[in-house]
Amino acid sequence: MRVTTLFNRLLGLAGASVRGVDLTADGLVIDVTPRRRVYRCPCGFTTRGRYDWTQRTWRHLDLAVTRVWLRGELARIWCPNCQQVRVEDVSWARPGARFSRDFDDMVAWLAQRMDKTGLARLMRTSWETINKILARVVADHLDDSRLNGLYRLGVDEISYRRGHKYLTVVVDHDTGKVVWVGQGRSAATLAEFYQLLGPDRCGELEAVTMDASAAYISATETHAADAAICMDGFHVIAWANEAVDKTLANARVAELKDQFKAVNGTRAWRQARTVLRYAHERLTEQHHKILTVLRRERRELFRAWTLKEELRDLYRIVRPEHAADYLTKWIGKARRSKIPSMMVLADKIARVFDAIIAAVTRGLSNGRSEGTNTKIRAIQRRGYGYHGPDALAAMIYLCCSGIKINLPTEP
Repeated sequence: MRVTTLFNRLLGLAGASVRGVDLTADGLVIDVTPRRRVYRCPCGFTTRGRYDWTQRTWRHLDLAVTRVWLRGELARIWCPNCQQVRVEDVSWARPGARFSRDFDDMVAWLAQRMDKTGLARLMRTSWETINKILARVVADHLDDSRLNGLYRLGVDEISYRRGHKYLTVVVDHDTGKVVWVGQGRSAATLAEFYQLLGPDRCGELEAVTMDASAAYISATETHAADAAICMDGFHVIAWANEAVDKTLANARVAELKDQFKAVNGTRAWRQARTVLRYAHERLTEQHHKILTVLRRERRELFRAWTLKEELRDLYRIVRPEHAADYLTKWIGKARRSKIPSMMVLADKIARVFDAIIAAVTRGLSNGRSEGTNTKIRAIQRRGYGYHGPDALAAMIYLCCSGIKINLPTEP
């Protein structure tokens, strides 16, 4: 069997023929030539005329322990669409790349499953090269079609570096896939997504879940006015817990400690602080005894805990059609309690009343986004952190947007 025939079968390069093999100090250099009748620009324009020739080399998958390089002469053509001279597109490499498509895809498939340090060592390349390959593969797989058919979205931010460096992540509630990642967490950042979506697709949005970020609310009201803004229930209950903590901080702590020592011993005071943060269904018999003491000795603290639990009932047992009436009554009770922190909480909830009710009636929360954030945190830990937003954004798209990479060994 001829050497060129052997390597044609070994490499399996679509649209290319091997015309020579040379073993050098750098590795195995395989001369390839495209099987073509016309020259194709990366933008899709085709022509039979060429400007001149240029030689390119691409790194390919290793053969055993030997590096493999593909080398070929390509035509440079004048493209009227790009208004410049460009190198013809080839089937075995992405435009502008110095690595073969098989090498890129192998790196991307492994990056979905392992850390970059191990990946760079395995593929005998550098971190910077890995980042460029991933950006190229993600750009090749992402297209505008992922923005079609979006009806319910979740918006949340995640930090990628100390010093308040954030990314805004938009998730499709129906598929759980990330559809967009932007740098920052301002109204202008989310506005970029809505502008990319366009007015027609923005008009199709039914609901957008988020926390109480004024920036996200402002951008959504401006660009997707028909979409219901849904306030995540987790953050509402977190506000309530903070209000209970402030009530405890304002209590006469020294007197409380003495009372609990007299009644239930030294541990009872620490348990009392824990009980105020617990949900009702998690309380033990000992916890109920502590609550009884609080109801008798510190009515304000017990009332604050009761209001917190009644607010939780909005998400647990209240029927959606009764949610608005229930929350209106709760706000009134919190204001009449004369507990400063609860009165502040009532005013805070009143300002986002419609968003809270929209979330309850639609049965939506920001759970999809929070779950995605957990995945992103795992990606960050696996990579030991990311210094820049672009590399992390590429990894988020690669691992969380539904991109499927086919290995070179797969059909």
